[in-house]
Formats: sequence, C-alpha cells, structure tokens
Amino acid sequence: MKATEKVRLGRTEVEVTRLGFGLAPIGGLFTAVGDEVARATVEAAWNLGLRYFDTAPLYGGGLSERRAGAVLSGKPREEFTLSTKVGRLLVPGGVAEQEFWAEPSELTPVFDFSYDGVLRSHAESLQRLGLDRVDIAHIHDPDHHFDEAVSGAYPALADLRARGDIGAVSAGMNQAEMLVDLARAGDFDCFMLAGRYTLLDQSGSAELLPLCLERGISVLAAGAYNSGLLADPKPGAHYDYAPAERTLIERALAIQAVCERHSVPLRAAAIQFPLGHPAVASVVVGARDPEQITDNLEMFEWEIPGALWADLKKDGLLPEEVPTP
Repeated sequence: MKATEKVRLGRTEVEVTRLGFGLAPIGGLFTAVGDEVARATVEAAWNLGLRYFDTAPLYGGGLSERRAGAVLSGKPREEFTLSTKVGRLLVPGGVAEQEFWAEPSELTPVFDFSYDGVLRSHAESLQRLGLDRVDIAHIHDPDHHFDEAVSGAYPALADLRARGDIGAVSAGMNQAEMLVDLARAGDFDCFMLAGRYTLLDQSGSAELLPLCLERGISVLAAGAYNSGLLADPKPGAHYDYAPAERTLIERALAIQAVCERHSVPLRAAAIQFPLGHPAVASVVVGARDPEQITDNLEMFEWEIPGALWADLKKDGLLPEEVPTP
C-alpha cells in the first residue's frame, strides 16, 4: 500500500493519506525539538507526499500547532487535511516543566469540554495555526469527562460541522471502551484510536472496530509503535508514555525475532499491521526530525510476506482471528 494513497473518512468529503503525520513530537514530546527542526520535519513530510497532519493544543502548550501552522499556512489549503483537538484550553501561567513536554510554554492546559469552551478552543487553534479552518476536530481524551463531552463538546462540534466550519467530527483516545460509548451517543465520522490496535494490543478489535465498521465510522490508528517499544524494544523503551514492563519488552522482542526471520524490520510490521482491519483508514505516526518521517514512509511501504503474519499467529504472538494486511 502506498503511504500517499488517499481515502475518504466515513460519509464525509474529508480525505486522508493512508499514512498520517502525528505532530506531538514537534511540540517537544519527551525531548526538545526547536523551531528549525520542527519546520524541516513538516516540510519533509510534505515533500514525501503526506497530506494528513494531526496536532492538538496540548502538544507543547500550543507549540505543535504554531510550528505546524508556520509551514502549512504557506501550502495550498485544498491539498492537505488537518486535524486538531478540543477539550483543553490553554491559559496563561505556563510552567518551566510540563508532563511529557520538554520545552517551556507560557500557557497551561486546562480541561474544558463545555460547548462554549470547545468553540473557544477551535477559534484559538485556528489563530495559532494561522489558518481559517481545520478539517477534523477530535474530542481529546474525555476519559473522566464523558457527560460533558456528550452534552457540551459533541454538540459544539456537530454545529461546527453543520455550518461547514469543519468537515468531520471525531474523538481521540487511548482507550477503546469510551469510544464505543461515544459512537452510540452521537453521530461521529471518525475516531482516533491510540495504542489499542497494535501488534502488542488488539483490544480495540473486541467491540470498537466492528461497531465502527457497522456504522461507517473511519478509524485513524495512532500509536502504532506504542510510544516507542515497537520501534526499538529494549530496557527503558516507552510503552504508553511510560517505561515498558519486562514482559512487554520480551513480547516485543519475540515479535521482532519473527520479523527478522523474514528480513522485515519490526517497525515495518508495526506500522502496517493496523491497516489489516477494514475499519482502519489511516495510520498516524509521529516523527521529531526529517530522518524519522522518511523512515516512517519507508517502513509503511516495506514489502511484507504473508508468511510473517502467519508465523506471528503460529507462535501465539497474534490471535488467529485478527485480520492482517
């Protein structure tokens, strides 16, 4: 499959490339990036033909949105698809160190899933991006705010969609269970599922992915490397933003050993796996420099023999019923 192939989301007119660029790393996730490298990374993604970009106010306290917008605002608007998120407002009073974010910001994120808060979040994101619209708006991690997300955030996004200010209504989470509840509570076009449909964790396939397939909700699979463990399994590697447990490292190494028998990098298997499910429209992967975005595309297009997937199932490293590319 070509990374630059485009696919339409749900019943909308919004199209994304099969490989999307997640912009959290250019907001200084874990380590500082800086404006120059961030700009070069977004430019590299563009030059490679990627046309779906995903950001959020949370990422670096607005740094990711500003850095992305510095490049994308100069590109033909009709040629790319951009998503950002709602549910956190950025307020004055930044701190020198933020959780996960290595670069200082003058702004601090605070939860706000209210109708007015979401409209404000959308407007402020456009200002940081330097653009007049985003294509997809995700309700961002409403784990402890389900009622507010349903009563406030969703109606606000539905109204923005009805007015033509956004093209698709979505939610993005690191869990599948609440996305199931959201799918039943509103009319969503797509969901961003992070880390729950990967070589290490297929929990999203239990209920969410079949439901999305039934309802025509496209899934954007993020976190294909589970924060890094499936990119380079070793002690100290991150899994879901924290150091991975030994059992998970051992399982990732076992998967890597099968990949090596077929002369396939683990990264290639990890980045391609989610698209085996027909509900998944795109895989969204982060990068912090041009070399990483280039590697993402090469891994996405690496030819993988069917025997590799069969061996993973034979060795008990993938369930038999899981669809593979």
